[in-house]
Amino acid sequence: MVDVSEKPVTRRSAIALATVKMQPSTLDRVLSGNMPKGDVFACARIAGIMAAKRTSELIPLCHPIQLTNIQVEIQPNPPDQIEIRAEAACVGVTGVEMEALCAASVAALTIYDMCKAIDRGMEITRVTLTEKRGGSSGVYKKLDVEN
Repeated sequence: MVDVSEKPVTRRSAIALATVKMQPSTLDRVLSGNMPKGDVFACARIAGIMAAKRTSELIPLCHPIQLTNIQVEIQPNPPDQIEIRAEAACVGVTGVEMEALCAASVAALTIYDMCKAIDRGMEITRVTLTEKRGGSSGVYKKLDVEN
């Protein structure tokens, strides 16, 4: 791990996005609530939050971080996509980019898992960091993505 003991304590936040592409009929079933495993959005949201909280257990050299906030928003993007937006925050000495990325990734994987019985051709097409704030590097915003 990197030694962060000399870094200043600041408020830090990060936003990550992910997209799941599927058949339009699959998205219709998700939105109708007619899925064998239940409420896809609720389950994926909770999975993303849980993943953010356990990122240091999943990524070998990540520091354990005491998160002050994690939000996972899941929105349909008809006709064939689901968009995931994960925002993580903390007050600490290292950033929360990995927590936001982990939340978005696991939420996307959960959607895949809950829908795979009816659509094996789904794709997780994008997992990307779109914004980061705090620390000595300041603000980063990806220019080609809307938050």
